[in-house]
Amino acid sequence: MQDHHASPLDDFIEYPPAEMLVRSKQFYTDIKRRHSVRKFSDREVAKTIIENCIKAAGTAPNGANHQPWHFVAIHSQAVKKQVREQAEAHERGFYEGRGGEEWLDALKPLGTDADKPYLEHAPWLIAIFSKKNTEQEDGHKQTNYYVHESVGIATGFLINALHYSGLATLTHTPKPMSFLSKICNRPDNERPYMLLIVGYPAEDASVPNHAINKKPLCKIATFI
Repeated sequence: MQDHHASPLDDFIEYPPAEMLVRSKQFYTDIKRRHSVRKFSDREVAKTIIENCIKAAGTAPNGANHQPWHFVAIHSQAVKKQVREQAEAHERGFYEGRGGEEWLDALKPLGTDADKPYLEHAPWLIAIFSKKNTEQEDGHKQTNYYVHESVGIATGFLINALHYSGLATLTHTPKPMSFLSKICNRPDNERPYMLLIVGYPAEDASVPNHAINKKPLCKIATFI
């Protein structure tokens, strides 16, 4: 095996089995409270909280540790307005038929439509970009590996960090998303991956019953 530099694993914490069981149940109980919401309060959220959550996302495992992601945290009302206008323009085409009958039928129990007021109302939008390569200081383009998988894991870390901090989130993937590259002024080697809406839920926020119905363990896991 090729020589490489390494540091001792000195920050791992091992818990007694009984405590592990309690912690696993506590985490499940807590993460079950995470729901996608579509009505957000306009209450301010400190930038430092968003920064900490993005730093947490940056610790996610990834291909060759190339960290093929970039997060654009949008707080500007003018920029959020641009995002909403562009997203709704694409969404109208989707809901008017481009999405296909099967997809649109699947969305009906969630009550979604082309109107996305939360894109302006929520205090923060986080646009997540994947990077197929990274330009080094010497101008060399470094190929990134397992990009989709890596950015997906980092996005999961980010959603969890925001929930743990006491914030609500909504994942949004308008198709196409290329307008985000222009609005966020991102280079050609980056592709929009997802848009996260972040903030406090509105007082009248609700969760569709369909979204609460999660598959039981026997439907999502096999133990052999």
